Amino acid sequence: MSKSALDFIVPKTNATRGRYKPGNKPSFGHFVEDFLNDHVDIEGDFQEFMSLRNGYFDYTFTSHHLKFLVTRLIPEVLIHSKSQDERIIRGHYDRGNDFFASFLGPRMVYTSGFFLDPKTESLELAQDRKMMMVCNKLMMQKGDRHLDIGCGWGTLIAYAAKYYGTEGTGVTIAQEGTDWGNKQIKEFGVESTAKIIRKDYRDIPKGEKWKRISCLEMGEHVGIRKFKGFIKMIYNMLDDDGMFYIQQAGLRANPGIFNKGQHWQDLVWGMFMGEYIFSGADASTPLAFLVESLQEANFEVAHLENIGVHYSHTIQKWYYNWMRNEEYVMEHYGKRWFRLWQLFLRWSVEIGAKGGSTCWSITAHKNLDSTDRNKYINDLNTGLRMDLTNPKPFDRTYDGVWAQLYGMAPKQA
Repeated sequence: MSKSALDFIVPKTNATRGRYKPGNKPSFGHFVEDFLNDHVDIEGDFQEFMSLRNGYFDYTFTSHHLKFLVTRLIPEVLIHSKSQDERIIRGHYDRGNDFFASFLGPRMVYTSGFFLDPKTESLELAQDRKMMMVCNKLMMQKGDRHLDIGCGWGTLIAYAAKYYGTEGTGVTIAQEGTDWGNKQIKEFGVESTAKIIRKDYRDIPKGEKWKRISCLEMGEHVGIRKFKGFIKMIYNMLDDDGMFYIQQAGLRANPGIFNKGQHWQDLVWGMFMGEYIFSGADASTPLAFLVESLQEANFEVAHLENIGVHYSHTIQKWYYNWMRNEEYVMEHYGKRWFRLWQLFLRWSVEIGAKGGSTCWSITAHKNLDSTDRNKYINDLNTGLRMDLTNPKPFDRTYDGVWAQLYGMAPKQA
């Protein structure tokens, strides 16, 4: 007899004993609340449970979803003031570097890796390859002024400065990321050509010009209402012969609000992400909106790539890291935080693998008559044609909690 998701659920209250029984088809939204509030346990393999969920649950909205929609989602999406963005973003990213290290691994890259063989390759190799891929897509050269907006822990800025000779500046609101990034830059010996500063993107000096600008999944935090203005700001900051790389997540396009079919899960997952993981982030934009925003700002798209499946494999490896560090997370952050990220990571693996949410990698330049488009002819530095077999490794000295989490012997950069 085949298993059902119900076989894994252990109710712990009268309400959940009434909800989870044969013949019922509860909303997965109810399960999320029950699981996070410790009203149910999952007995057995959590991955297997998640793989079987669609056969037992449906994805109807609950009263909890509607309350979140009215009291938080709509206001957060509409406002996006500096004070709101700082409160929300720092509330997430300044939670603790050890928290994020528990799943990101030693590279501290909070974005998709790039795989040639996800079954055999490590997360670290995929992240090194991703850094190289972005630098190559931007055709970085020694001395290029590079701005990374929403730089996280600064790994791309440090990588580009070390291996491509760029003069880089990373911008982030998070203090933890700023401190970590500048420490990493110093340890790689590129502090004279790279730095991370804590600053709102709206406070980047408008008179400065940059040869290469990158923005990896920070645009979601800008918000749909302000996104086109954000892209125009970047256009004005870019040299006329410069290049821009943007990577952004979004839900798949749907055939209409009343004809979503299986895509209702996408919305429920999106609501979950907005409430618990990335408050205020607008990660629901379809590809057409991104391209339209670029074109309206007078950018020309040079290369576009869907990397959603790479994200799914990346998050799977994040999930393995998180589960191996369960004891540490439970001790330092408690059961609710552990369960929240366990659910977020595993659910996201499947959403990414099945196309519910994806991620686009876009390279663009100014759409001017003077733009040299011949540089793309027979060039290996765009898309999957580039040689990504042996990326330069970004090993460094690890100590403290990173050594504890991953059992790593110290490595010299």
